[in-house]
Amino acid sequence: MLTNEKAVSFLKQNPALSLSVLEKEAQLPVSTLSKAIGGDRQLNSKHLASLSPVLIKYGFKEFASSKAKIISVVNHKGGVGKTTTTLNLGRALVKLGYRVLLIDMDSQGNLSQALGHDNPEKQVVQSLLKGESLPIYNIIENYDLAPSDLELAYADLELVQAVGGVNQLKNAIAPIRNRYDYIFIDCPPALNIFTNSALVASTSCLVTLQPEASALKGVNNLFDRITQVRDRINYELMIEGIVLTMVDARLKVHRDMIDYIKDSLSSFKIFSTVIRQNVALKESQIAQQDIFNYASDSNGAQDYLKLAYELSGQ
Repeated sequence: MLTNEKAVSFLKQNPALSLSVLEKEAQLPVSTLSKAIGGDRQLNSKHLASLSPVLIKYGFKEFASSKAKIISVVNHKGGVGKTTTTLNLGRALVKLGYRVLLIDMDSQGNLSQALGHDNPEKQVVQSLLKGESLPIYNIIENYDLAPSDLELAYADLELVQAVGGVNQLKNAIAPIRNRYDYIFIDCPPALNIFTNSALVASTSCLVTLQPEASALKGVNNLFDRITQVRDRINYELMIEGIVLTMVDARLKVHRDMIDYIKDSLSSFKIFSTVIRQNVALKESQIAQQDIFNYASDSNGAQDYLKLAYELSGQ
């Protein structure tokens, strides 16, 4: 099924295609596709129905059937909702019918712990250093995890020194990429070899950002690093957008900070869905459950399902 997200991804990765020609063949209004690529509009069901046979003609079927979208969830700062977003956005996409793999690239292992894999026998580090297959544990149908724990923390120097070390995660993902629709990589709160490896392996990155002054500090360094990886190593990498987390709209400081973020980071897509402060999100991870199993009627569940719709274009 063609979605806004899939159509935009295909067009971005095939820049030689003429948007005006595609619009003419699909009988779309002028500039519809350029606006969609720029994040200024969503392709609706009528647009997608007309566009689908045209894109298939230009190779979309092969593109869609062979490649999962690989998204790194990143921020240089801790405590801004990276793990919570990886866990629950992934689960929300499963609810929408997608196949999802989560990869834990944080040595704290919070994602793995939240899914009940506190001490995994096999973990990501063995794929990075020993060339083993990526260990995959099934959580529920169409929802899998490649776990990590503290052992990953001791591998950074070895991975830096290894020939092509920054490419090891990408190599480990390649054989299984066609099994999934989405692969999310939960990154550590640092611009280190593990974050670099995730960016090299990804097609895009999702930045989680809390509307607090402290969370914005140094964020330009993060965008600079993403740009460097894209320009020097991974030409496929794009910024999926910024998702605001832990938002309390009752606080004037949050409302003002959101306005400031939208103004100062206007060159990036900022998702209209915000993740509200919700104690159930923290409780669910302690209970080793996703928010949909723990509190399906909570604000957290509602917000992540809405974000999944927005991300996927459904």
